[in-house]
Amino acid sequence: MEFRHLGRSGLLVSEISYGNWITHGSQVEEEAATACVRAALDTGITTFDTADVYAGTKAEEVLGRALKGERREGLEIFTKVYWPTGPGRNDRGLSRKHIMESINGSLRRLQTDYVDLYQAHRYDYSTPLEETMEAFADVVHSGKAHYIGVSEWKASQIRQAHALARELRIPLVSNQPQYSMLWRVIEAEVIPTSEELGVGQIVWSPMAQGVLSGKYLPGQPPPAGSRATDEKSGANFIARFMTDDVLTRVQRLKPLAEQAGLSMAQLAVAWVLQNPNVSSAIVGASRPEQVHDNVKAAGVKLDADLLKAIDEIVEPVTERDPAKTESPAQRP
Repeated sequence: MEFRHLGRSGLLVSEISYGNWITHGSQVEEEAATACVRAALDTGITTFDTADVYAGTKAEEVLGRALKGERREGLEIFTKVYWPTGPGRNDRGLSRKHIMESINGSLRRLQTDYVDLYQAHRYDYSTPLEETMEAFADVVHSGKAHYIGVSEWKASQIRQAHALARELRIPLVSNQPQYSMLWRVIEAEVIPTSEELGVGQIVWSPMAQGVLSGKYLPGQPPPAGSRATDEKSGANFIARFMTDDVLTRVQRLKPLAEQAGLSMAQLAVAWVLQNPNVSSAIVGASRPEQVHDNVKAAGVKLDADLLKAIDEIVEPVTERDPAKTESPAQRP
């Protein structure tokens, strides 16, 4: 495993991080989820990403139990706040009330005294940004989180939050966006702003919900039991990539993966890690062998000719519109 600094902070994170958005507490049984966490630890992954909303708070509980007994100082545990976690009017958003109650709930479920990174899961247009950042400052100053981050925020929002964070003397060091060969909306605005401010990307869905693994074939139904057939695991979300044009072009990446000595999935993860502003790529798994396969992308260097060849294949189906940085339908 290779390690990178999270933005310009001193915090080192594993290039491959393990996330449990649609697995723990929902898609897979706890025994299998624990086996995947053990596999992640065995392969050198030390960075684990979750959120209070995943599986209706169950994902945090499963991760907390799976990591119990591990040396806490040797782990980087990330969680997030924003989406509804209860039926009440204040059980959502980035108000002071919800942030303060949510961090306590997350720590209880994760069985830890602090998280290394606490992230705003989306931008809250109904709460003043000053209120949100002041609440985050209290979370940091109380020792319940070491660093602050955001997820799927626009460049202008990141800049505003970063300025407030500096005034409040708290480290806003990360953004967690979707990023893959097929979804590059952060490249035009978010990446340049983040590089300027010292904010690192912790990217989710580097395999475009599994599409870049090559297992979905044009003109054919999705394999039984795959994510594209499971409503609980993001079938609606993956639909944007399930066109024959996209799937045909993905199949054309196979010779390039073979040329690099990588599987299709490894090529996809290695590709996002070529961006110097990416601190870590989040992978999920329902089986331990998937973890062992994905971590082989760590430390891989793709040459310029290969990157150019990839671009030539996927460019016609790549989404680059920066206005799509935040989509209400996205929830990883």
